[in-house]
Amino acid sequence: MAQKPRIQGSWLDFQHQNPHDGDYWNSTTKAFSPAQWRGKIGEMAQLGLEYLVIMSSSLDSKSFYPSSWMTQHELATSDPIQEVLNAAELHGLKVFVSCGFYGHTTEETSDAADYLEWHIHLANELHSRYGDHTAFYGWYVPNEAEIEGHYSEGIMKFLTAICPHLFSLSAKRILIAPYGTRKVKEDSAFVEQLVTLGKAGVDFIAYQDEVGVRKTVVSELDAIYAKLYRLHKAAQALTSDAPVLWVDTEIFEFEGGTYTSALIPASIGRITSQLDAVAPYVETVLCYQTHGLMNPPNSPQFCGCADTVKLWNDYMKYAELK
Repeated sequence: MAQKPRIQGSWLDFQHQNPHDGDYWNSTTKAFSPAQWRGKIGEMAQLGLEYLVIMSSSLDSKSFYPSSWMTQHELATSDPIQEVLNAAELHGLKVFVSCGFYGHTTEETSDAADYLEWHIHLANELHSRYGDHTAFYGWYVPNEAEIEGHYSEGIMKFLTAICPHLFSLSAKRILIAPYGTRKVKEDSAFVEQLVTLGKAGVDFIAYQDEVGVRKTVVSELDAIYAKLYRLHKAAQALTSDAPVLWVDTEIFEFEGGTYTSALIPASIGRITSQLDAVAPYVETVLCYQTHGLMNPPNSPQFCGCADTVKLWNDYMKYAELK
């Protein structure tokens, strides 16, 4: 019998970047001790994860680590990035370290004159501080790119500039996670964009399935990811550098209005349907996100609403994990 598709990696935020989304955990994680951050990574390992993606290293023009050029967020833990990397090494997890955000700007690009320079400066400092850490597997470029049929000229220009710099620091892998997934156009122009991104250094593209944000329903996922699979195969036929197809499975619901209320766990039935739909097409299943949405009972680092325990238990049973 074929193995059930499982979640292989998750994002993690120190403070959620969007209003309301992290209402159930932002104040809690702000007070996390170093031991609690290490414990949270241990819980992610219990879920059988291989990858961990740090959402942001900077937010609202403040860093989540001791920076030489930015004011630092006032967290109980002075360097949560270091704690995450240390714990990830202990548990054998591979970490993608974020090289953003620029201020609170989460859109794909900015007209600011220092935009590229700022990202290069951030990447240089992060690499200087953490680059030799064995758990530092790759970079996550969090400048989410909305796809309107194709990637925009702005994001293509930015990615083809920042990714070669990231790779030049050390040969770490590079991950992006665009949205607008349902709007991808199946044509040669999109294939050429994939080829260009691959040659610039993008290794993995984890397209957001957009079920949690209510843009896509589960029944549409098979056709959407089958199309992406064909496009990536076409690009890979042209160059061995073409990015590999991953997925960002949204395991959340909004408690109320979309983008105007807190994130809460989706049901295990909906999540497993999402996994079943995309599994034939993607190499790796990431999710957004176990952090704040799945907690073991009596966790010393509990963060999220009470229903997160049910999703933890349901997923552990589904995945046949102890």
